[in-house]
Amino acid sequence: MISRTGHTTPKKRDSESQMQSNAADVDRYLLEAPEKRRACLETIRAVCIEELGGFDESMAYGMPSYSRDDEVEVAFASQKQYISLYILRTDVLNSHRARLPGLNVGKGCIRFRNPAQVDLSVVRSMLSATATSRGKVC
Repeated sequence: MISRTGHTTPKKRDSESQMQSNAADVDRYLLEAPEKRRACLETIRAVCIEELGGFDESMAYGMPSYSRDDEVEVAFASQKQYISLYILRTDVLNSHRARLPGLNVGKGCIRFRNPAQVDLSVVRSMLSATATSRGKVC
């Protein structure tokens, strides 16, 4: 946010908007997440851990991230109006687009307005495909 003097001031966060977190680890991130999203985020994390064997879990870019060979390939976040899931292997996301009707899907991001929109079978499929893909990372 730019003040009248032209200086950048930090954007205020409320309990519904987590955006980029300063949490030191994923456990802390989840504890700070809005309560109505926490169960969904915990489930996404559990599926990431199950499907992404050999990946490193860390906090990168202020969100839980999963990397292989020092490159982030998957991440998720509680943002102001969405739960965002980042599937950064372009071949994987593109092959799953038809299974994501009615969602806001970008180059590497799927935005779920409501935790109930998260189809865990599709998420699991994308994570499984990511684990075997060596396609381009966006």
